[in-house]
Amino acid sequence: MKKDQLFTRRRVLLAGAAAAGTAGLLTPGGEPAAPPPPAAGAPARAVPLKPSAYRLQPLTGYGPPRTVPGRTPVRHEPLLKISGRGRTMVLTFDDGPDPRYTPEILDTLRDHDVRAMFFVCGEMASSHQDLLARMSDEGHVVGNHTWSHPLLTRLSRSRIREEMERTCEVIEEGYGDRPEWFRAPYGAWNRAVFQLGAELGMEPLAWTVDTLDWTSPGTRAITRRVENGAAPGVVVLSHDAGGDRSQSVKALRAYLPQLLDAGYHLTVPRRQYA
Repeated sequence: MKKDQLFTRRRVLLAGAAAAGTAGLLTPGGEPAAPPPPAAGAPARAVPLKPSAYRLQPLTGYGPPRTVPGRTPVRHEPLLKISGRGRTMVLTFDDGPDPRYTPEILDTLRDHDVRAMFFVCGEMASSHQDLLARMSDEGHVVGNHTWSHPLLTRLSRSRIREEMERTCEVIEEGYGDRPEWFRAPYGAWNRAVFQLGAELGMEPLAWTVDTLDWTSPGTRAITRRVENGAAPGVVVLSHDAGGDRSQSVKALRAYLPQLLDAGYHLTVPRRQYA
């Protein structure tokens, strides 16, 4: 299977809420609490997170919504109260990096001095380490989106860990640091996914606005979804790989200056260390 066909499978429409603005870990009482960074000269390693640090609730996620005749569909998805400060938003791009579209997205972000998050798949990242290095050089955050983009809720714990761990290693090699953020493919989470991600030192991040760009709805439709969904604390989901992403590239060029002109601050969440 060619890599440009790898992620063209039907995506599950789950739009969980996501964190923005305050990116620190939380104690059971809701106060910021994070493990201290490694001592100078110490080798980088994953810092396991405690269950109390899980910031997406509930700990479920078993695929698409269940539809029952006469009832509202039930969605199993991670939910998170948004805590953005001021007019702050986060742009995220999944499934890459792709040498056809990711450089153009990086060019646009650079032209507007904006940082974003890229949730990469190990299978793609392993062949395009130069793009991971560029993301690092230009201040973007790289997160883990598994190795092959499977539906994790159908895998064993060992398979889930392998998907995550292999991708962590590729990111560390190309980006220079282990990923601190994780996003489940299709937005499908369960307890094992949260626990294993935490054991590898990663926090879960979902989204609040889904551009649905993977459906190729047209540049105007993607742009309209972002502009209509813009609000303090919003996390936007787009894609830089998994198919023809030319519409996503063009839409970014259209809505990014509009957001900036409207006074939004496009930033990335970062770990808060004591």
